[in-house]
Amino acid sequence: MTHYSLQGLYAITDPALLPGKKLVEAVEKALQGGASIIQYRDKTATEIELINRARDLASCCKAFQRPLIINDRVDICKRVNAHGVHLGQSDNAVHDARNQLGSSAIIGATCHNSIAFAEKAKQDGANYVAFGRFFNSHSKQQAQPAELSTLEHATRSISLPKVAIGGINLDNGQSVLAHGADMIAVIHALFAANDISARASAFSKLFKHRS
Repeated sequence: MTHYSLQGLYAITDPALLPGKKLVEAVEKALQGGASIIQYRDKTATEIELINRARDLASCCKAFQRPLIINDRVDICKRVNAHGVHLGQSDNAVHDARNQLGSSAIIGATCHNSIAFAEKAKQDGANYVAFGRFFNSHSKQQAQPAELSTLEHATRSISLPKVAIGGINLDNGQSVLAHGADMIAVIHALFAANDISARASAFSKLFKHRS
């Protein structure tokens, strides 16, 4: 199993921005621009659409040797042979996913603004933890706010890669990196861009200049 570096631009798909055939085309451009990891997230598709699109994305990510993460659906991850799942705060979600997917899968957990959630996720076998939202967000307007100080605290206390999410763009991305984020999760600021590849490249360059 290839070992993937959990660092860099973490691109999350949005069906409103990427309907139909635009999905794979846009993800390919993001990968060309340097996205390190792709998460397929779609709460509106039918079961067969989810499977077909996830399978197409798995092929695309394999071609670029980057991991594909499926949002919430362990069953679809297994079915399309994706690299792992990203999970919310349902009971024992990480523990159960690890049991089903095995030791080589990448499992991430949403931790909002909670160090306790992150500690539990690590204990249950997560590979990374995600905090946010840090800024006003197009895609996650209802998400609870998170403090940059939580990232700093997590850097000292949680020995897992940390994802920052929520309203992150090229102007504020450096601030979450400065506070300890290993990955920047981006939806709108990447996939709403006219040139997705160039935008992905610009985000990737933030990591080369991190303080």
